[in-house]
Amino acid sequence: MELLKISNLTKNYLTKKQVISALNRINLSINEKEFIVLVGPSGCGKSTILSVIGGLENKSSGEIKFKNNNVKIGYMFQEDALFPWLTVFDNCMLGLKIQKEDNEKGKKYVKYLLKKYGLSAFEKSYPKELSGGMRQRVALIRTLATKPDILLLDEPFSALDYQTRIAVSDDVYKIIKEEEKTAIMVTHDLEEACSIADKVVVLSRRPASIKNIYEMKIDDKLLPSKRRKAKEFSTYYNIIWKDLDYYES
Repeated sequence: MELLKISNLTKNYLTKKQVISALNRINLSINEKEFIVLVGPSGCGKSTILSVIGGLENKSSGEIKFKNNNVKIGYMFQEDALFPWLTVFDNCMLGLKIQKEDNEKGKKYVKYLLKKYGLSAFEKSYPKELSGGMRQRVALIRTLATKPDILLLDEPFSALDYQTRIAVSDDVYKIIKEEEKTAIMVTHDLEEACSIADKVVVLSRRPASIKNIYEMKIDDKLLPSKRRKAKEFSTYYNIIWKDLDYYES
């Protein structure tokens, strides 16, 4: 079932000297429980799309239509943005506290998520005591605690080293699929995109428009680290790499 439909989305920035066009008539439909990944040349406007969907920036024109008015959005940024003076549990409660839902029901749900995803023993620990991968899991649980319908992930693994990125992408993929969430992720790493996405959306240079959308027909029951070894993986990677055309004039 369609959860979000983007029609002719355009975004312009007005400076003192000129109008800069960032997005040019983006059209995209996103279904419930889909994991969508946006790729494209650096600076093409990938993160701008997330910002407009999430309400952090206003669109210039076009339409963003959700299934209903009650759709909740969760945002996960490049950095985990955990508060160093708060424990793991208190960091996970932060969104609920802002929404004034930090009641017993909210606390119980956070404890459930921490236990389910292997962090209950670290409830009273502080971020500095955790590995980079564990911090990202905490950041995701903090986002999930508010029970969002759509997760927006802006290069969530970019601050991690290569081996940790692969391990954490497995964690994040597993959690999102088990919790049956819809996710839209931005990444500059094409291997990452091909291994984690249900669909890869290829954007052009700025102003971004959609060049192609690829449905990744790789077993979605496999974790991203295993999908990288699937026979279809290299085929998709090579096709999308050519489509990205980083060096076009």
